[in-house]
Order: sequence, then structure tokens, then C-alpha cells
Amino acid sequence: MFSFRTTPIADQPDKALQKGRVGVFATQSSWDAASGRYLADIFRQRGNLAASFAPEEDSPHIFFDPDALKDLDAIVVEIQEVGCRYFPYTIDVLRLMSTLKTLDPSPALYIVDHPNPAGRDVEGTLPAGTADEWTPSVVHRHGLTLGELSQLYADEIGARYPLHIISAEIADTARTLMPWTIPPARDFPGVFTPFFYTGGSLWTETNVSPGIGTPRPYEYIGAPFIKNTIDDLPLPEGLLARPCDFTPSVGPYQGQKCFGWQFILTPGARYHSLLHAVRLMRYVAEHFSQFHISDSLYTRLADPVMTEYLKGDLTFDIVDEHVKSEEQRWIRKARRYLLYDDQPVRIK
Repeated sequence: MFSFRTTPIADQPDKALQKGRVGVFATQSSWDAASGRYLADIFRQRGNLAASFAPEEDSPHIFFDPDALKDLDAIVVEIQEVGCRYFPYTIDVLRLMSTLKTLDPSPALYIVDHPNPAGRDVEGTLPAGTADEWTPSVVHRHGLTLGELSQLYADEIGARYPLHIISAEIADTARTLMPWTIPPARDFPGVFTPFFYTGGSLWTETNVSPGIGTPRPYEYIGAPFIKNTIDDLPLPEGLLARPCDFTPSVGPYQGQKCFGWQFILTPGARYHSLLHAVRLMRYVAEHFSQFHISDSLYTRLADPVMTEYLKGDLTFDIVDEHVKSEEQRWIRKARRYLLYDDQPVRIK
């Protein structure tokens, strides 16, 4: 059973929410500006909060024990999706949905939807070849909200438990706060982060730092071995590169000076961070012999064509056409799951 609700979660009359045992699966983004309450506070004040699942302090994930779900009547999820298929909290929601499918009976699942801060632009390809088991069948930057993504995933796994989406358009927070105001994750600090994350986060699978542990993660790219000349640096239209150095406070280069670039979007520019990241990786590989890509990057990309390009076996025009075709295919698929009027679009 699927439903799309247009009243806030606190006003839902369902018996499971009003008097049942409720579990809350949420991050700090579940704070409501109008009431000054977090999602868990609603059910704590009603006296029926039975379980609370939140990010671990030293991990970018929300862990849960499947046994803790068995006696629940409802699970309410509220995270801020960021538009990328490998965002850890989104993967955790998909793990939760798959676990619920194994329970009989299963609690009803409620998704408190939020606007996608990365918008409706799409980037990348549907997974093919070797991929992580929790890679959903969506492109790298999917252009959906969590509610839409959950509906797609429920369809693909054949979930039979009730799934209810609380519209992103009715929460006071959606009108009062921009979707990046409360950081969706500890490495996701600002207004531009959603536009750099899809490609920028791939650098974590290399020995180049994406600036995690600086004020501008995924906008800074560098390493101690890089000489940050920009004479022939690949740059798409609308993107500037400022040569700079930075010293991360965490990660493999903690406390070490890295050299590289800060990438800056010009006003109104639309940025395909995935394609730029793979082009830049090829550039770094050709200019700096110390550069190393781990096999986990290829698993995360889950795309044989981009993999061959990074290994030096293809030209970029082949990758560009391949990605364009996959994005068009994804947009056709995604239309079946849209809950709002605006449509996913390619970055041209």
C-alpha cells in the first residue's frame, strides 16, 4: 500500500502513529522550525517512542539491529537527501527498507520528505558491471527526493509493507529553511556542496584529498605531491579554478599541506561534477606518477565505460556520449516515480 500525504507527520491520524510503538530513523535535519521540535520529540511527548536510530558519532552511517524493528508498528524516517546515490544516509534508508521486507508482519514505513538541495539536474549512469550490493538502480546524481527514491526502491525490491510519503511541500521547515541550512552530514556544510558532491566525493577512493576536514569539502582538491599549475587544467564552462594549498584536519593527509585547487561555480552555472571529476582524475594521472586510484572507486562508479577511460583506454568524447544516453534513459525511468511538478533534466 502506497500513499502520498499532504499534512504534516504530527497531524497524521493513523493509529500506528498515535498509539502504536513508533521507531524514528532520523538525522539532525529532522528539526522542525515552526515547533522547535525534532521528529523524535513528537512521539516522545505522546509516550509512544519505542526506538530511535541516529548517526553514530564516529561513523557516517545510521546503524540498526533488525531485531529492534520487529515489535514496532511504524517507523518514521526523516533525513535530508542530497541527490547522490552513494550518500551514506540514503544507503542506510535503503538497507532499512530491505530489512523491513524480511519481517512478517512489518511495521508501516513513513518518509518525511524534503526538497533535494541538488535540484532536478541529473548526472551519470545506471549501475552496470561490478557494484556495491546497496547501489540502487539510479544514476549518480538522480534528481529525486527521498520520498520519490523510496517509492522507486520499494517497487524494485517488491516491498509489500505500507509506504507513506509526507509531502516535502507542506512542512513549515521547507518554507522557512533552505534544504542545506542544517548540514545534512558532518562533511556537507554549505550551499554549494550538493553541486560538487557527486564527483568530488569520488576522490576519497584515491590518494588525492577532496578537502574533507577543511571549510570547503569537495570544492578543494589536492595532495602533497601536486603542483597546482592550471595551464591546461580541464575546466567546464562556468567553473573557475583557484590554485591554493590547504591542510586537512582529518583523513590520510591530516596536518599535512596539500596543493591543488579550489573550484568555484560562477553565478547561474550548471555543473556536471561527475564528468569533471573523471576528466580531472585522468589529468592528474597523466601529470603526477604518484597518483593512485583504488579498486573501490570502480565499484562506486559501477560503469565500465568510465572505468576504461580512467585506465587510459578511451577518449573523453566516448564517455560523454555514453553518459548522455544513460541520463536520457534514467529520466524516462524516473518519471514514473515523481511526486512533484518539476521534472529531472540533463545538464547540457
